[in-house]
Amino acid sequence: MPTSRRSFLYTLSAAVPAAAQAPKDSVRLGFIGSGVRGKQLIDEFMAVPGAKGVAVADLYDGCLQRAKEQLGDGIQAVRDYRAVLDNKDVDAVVIATPDHWHEKIVLDALSAGKHVYIEKPMTWSLAEGPRIVAAAKASGKVLQVGSQAKTSALTAKAKEIIASGALGKVNMIRMANHRNSAEGAWQYPVPSDASEKTIDWPKWLGKAAKRPFDPKIVFQWRRFWDFSGGVAADLFVHQFTQMHELMGVKAPISAVSAGAICKWNDGRTVPDVMNSLLEYKEGFIVDVYVNQANSQQPRGLFIYGDEGTLMIDFRRILLIPEPKESPAQEYGSLNFPKKLRDEYLAKFPAAPRESRPEPKEISVERGQSHNWYFIDSIVNNKPSRENAEEGHYAAAAAHLCNLAWRKQTRASWDPASGKVKL
Repeated sequence: MPTSRRSFLYTLSAAVPAAAQAPKDSVRLGFIGSGVRGKQLIDEFMAVPGAKGVAVADLYDGCLQRAKEQLGDGIQAVRDYRAVLDNKDVDAVVIATPDHWHEKIVLDALSAGKHVYIEKPMTWSLAEGPRIVAAAKASGKVLQVGSQAKTSALTAKAKEIIASGALGKVNMIRMANHRNSAEGAWQYPVPSDASEKTIDWPKWLGKAAKRPFDPKIVFQWRRFWDFSGGVAADLFVHQFTQMHELMGVKAPISAVSAGAICKWNDGRTVPDVMNSLLEYKEGFIVDVYVNQANSQQPRGLFIYGDEGTLMIDFRRILLIPEPKESPAQEYGSLNFPKKLRDEYLAKFPAAPRESRPEPKEISVERGQSHNWYFIDSIVNNKPSRENAEEGHYAAAAAHLCNLAWRKQTRASWDPASGKVKL
């Protein structure tokens, strides 16, 4: 994706002038995983007053070189992330590795006494979430998950509107995020020097099954179940996180899914078109979908209530009140004999026809960036603005969608016990 969704969310929530928000102390950061998203995170954190990049770990030498170009030749640049964890100059780590490495590195970082920023999805599997939640609580360190929109000013305003009752009783939410390009389908370019000399392939595989070296997997890992959760874990999760914040809910209790590889027959094992329907015990359903073969439905949320609809996209909030119903049912009385119908309609001489109020666009001022909140939480001893439990529930919603698709059945889940029924 062109700087797209992430950079726009960052821009949307861009901080007020630095002098007004600079933390009183600096936080020295080590970046673990410095690929496409890792590169962006370095830029974003270096824009936060009080943040200083001092170390980078990556299994591809080219990413280490590029990180030096961002942060300077004086940084610690290593393949082994444990060297960053052993570095006493590192206060916190920013993790942006493939998903199958998330749990291991997060647990090691917390054990080493580091604060942790973990890129979404927090987990690669449903079972990993409770272990990270427990470790984060025991550590006393800040763990913040990177889903951006959760802390945006746009989300805060939309949450306020929903809480005001302007939508009435919310009954359905639709969320979409479409794109139609090789880049949007994760067919990222492979650097010309990619080889087993420049990449530690055995270490990169981690807990995944051994296989011959394939540089495409290293740079296009989201196409494969062994390393990612596909469109649900990469794209649904952003919106689950935002929607949970908007609605003040934790997690779904069931999901059904449909999907297929409709365009990108490139050896991937994950679908490129996927639609999931989830049930929440609070009394609404969520319809979420991604299409990597059509771009006409950009990322956005529609929240439907019996008194209004809220449309939320990158740039704006649109409040659309429900039409005011006339008490006189002209259509519903069409089957009456003329005399009876005339008598019925005469009971409502002043009844207005159904009216459709004009949509109202809500303006939102910019706030702090998601990255800023991580530094602020560390420096000022504040709770995480996207903690491990919230990260677990958002990722779990995506994992539930994937389970339903892969097992071709309804997946029910008890968030309290963690039990899944297929």
